[in-house]
Amino acid sequence: MTSQKQKMLAGELYTADDPELIADAARAAAWMVRYNGSLAWDAADRHKLLAEGLGQVGAGAVVRPPFHCDYGYNIALGDRVFLNFGCVILDVARVEIGAGTQIGPGVQILTADHPRDPALRAEGWESGRSIRIGANVWIGGGALILPGVTIGDNAIIGAGSVVTRDVAPGQTVMGNPARPVAR
Repeated sequence: MTSQKQKMLAGELYTADDPELIADAARAAAWMVRYNGSLAWDAADRHKLLAEGLGQVGAGAVVRPPFHCDYGYNIALGDRVFLNFGCVILDVARVEIGAGTQIGPGVQILTADHPRDPALRAEGWESGRSIRIGANVWIGGGALILPGVTIGDNAIIGAGSVVTRDVAPGQTVMGNPARPVAR
């Protein structure tokens, strides 16, 4: 029998009220309390704590508290990744952020999705689609990255943009929904 966590990780419909997922979320919440209280800590100590809560943390990666996520274990940060204050990553599916990427304050990276059928939503079903952000990407403050999106290396996402579709390497997008613009 497939567990709700296995369904979640496979991108299938699942229910988050499963005891295993509730325990995972509680562990992540306890870690976030510690991490979000670490702003004044030495950078090396904060990096060690970051590595305790996330699936992969590259050398020199910085996440400025406050930071919020669902589980943490589905998040992979490359070397020198920088997330500014107030970022949210809903990581019911894998989130990969490539080396040297810079993410502005208040950015939301949302893998969580819900059925379009209102009856299934009412029953508590949900799903997730992975997000991949390449290397050396710049994401402006307040941007939203929606489920299933891939952002190529060296792309730029304008502040406040809502990214609903893949972004090609080197492309600059902005707006709601985000559309390509000349650089």
